[in-house]
Amino acid sequence: MDYPNEKPLLVVISQGCAANFGDGEKIARIFANNYRVVFGMPKEATNGETEKPAAFVLNVCTVKGNASALKLLREAMSTAPEAKLFVTGCAPKDFREDVARISNKVTFTSLKELQARDSHTPIAATLIDLGVRSDIPLRESPLVGIVNIEEGCLDACAYCSTRLVKGRLYSYPVADIVQQVKNLVADGCVEIQLTGQDCGCYGFDTGTNLAELVQRILDEVPGDYKIRLGMGNPRHMLRYTDSLLKCFDDERVYKFIHLPVQSGSEDILKAMNRKHSAQDYVDLAEAFNRIPRFTLSTDLIVGFPGESERDFLDTLALLEKTRPTVCNITRFVPRPNTPAYNMTGAVPDSIKHERSAALAEAFQQIAAENNSRWVGTTETVVIEKNGYRKGTYIARNAAYRPVAITSEVPLQPGERFTVTITAAEPFALIGERI
Repeated sequence: MDYPNEKPLLVVISQGCAANFGDGEKIARIFANNYRVVFGMPKEATNGETEKPAAFVLNVCTVKGNASALKLLREAMSTAPEAKLFVTGCAPKDFREDVARISNKVTFTSLKELQARDSHTPIAATLIDLGVRSDIPLRESPLVGIVNIEEGCLDACAYCSTRLVKGRLYSYPVADIVQQVKNLVADGCVEIQLTGQDCGCYGFDTGTNLAELVQRILDEVPGDYKIRLGMGNPRHMLRYTDSLLKCFDDERVYKFIHLPVQSGSEDILKAMNRKHSAQDYVDLAEAFNRIPRFTLSTDLIVGFPGESERDFLDTLALLEKTRPTVCNITRFVPRPNTPAYNMTGAVPDSIKHERSAALAEAFQQIAAENNSRWVGTTETVVIEKNGYRKGTYIARNAAYRPVAITSEVPLQPGERFTVTITAAEPFALIGERI
């Protein structure tokens, strides 16, 4: 189809963590003056015709391997064979080599390069043709403001390829973050996601920390909104736990924390170069779990090289002791150019599957029991999006738990109302509108 009187279409697709989605929104705003920017793969129109994008920006995630990012690339090439293809995000060397075997028409870039308007490098000159920077608000959700507070980290985990791309910690200035939150709240955002590769070490390079940042936002940004804190490594949050706990006294902070422990085995944590102990995580979990109906989230990796049955049982015991309500369970995938890639003691895939299944079963039982504590409570929730079935909606409560609601009356994202929690499942609460 031809659209001679409209700007050409540019599609931005992000994968992975909230930090990557935040970068994707920044990329969208760069191009918004000269392009009609949309998020997500274009869907076929009801008349069977779909406008072909002039360009794709694929903001990829390869933390669990290259497969999903390569699948996205192939889908974009199939959707619009003539479109320009730009790839950004977590794209390490081995992924670039895989892409080169598929196509020689892909341009790799980064958010920093996209923002460098005055650069005279060939890549910047090519990108300038696609648009200029813009202050136009453009977000995947009009109600959710993603605020990247830092980039990079202070760790060197043996399995992680993200640090190869993102590098060392760089914290954005507090004043800039506060102003961004002000702008987002003024623009109608009811949820502010503070995010980064490791929010736990935010400000360690500038003399502050995450708790001080959150308190500054709460002090200087009035309004009816809630802050969701991004992932933080346990060893960093130990430095300011008490002051961070005080932030949760404010109802504008979701009672939610993401502390990735990765293993319950001290030996495996050392092999991973995690630099925190299992007991460090236990101490933090117990501190946050003292807050009534708090949502503790963590990550676990099974099948790391050298993981014995005893190591796995230590991880299972840690899960049962700390009782998180959210747990991302991942089977170890060796990433090229990381120390873990060449480690001996590989765990067979069959054992990885057995262990991940056992962890998943134990976790779902814990999550169901945790969620059951909400049954019979009455609370205010905020509609987030439509559910999968017609007439169903997903809302969020004060602890960032998803609440499934059925309503014959259409509900709009951002709408607030009171519900009674009538049932609980491992991954969601069931609410009935009052």
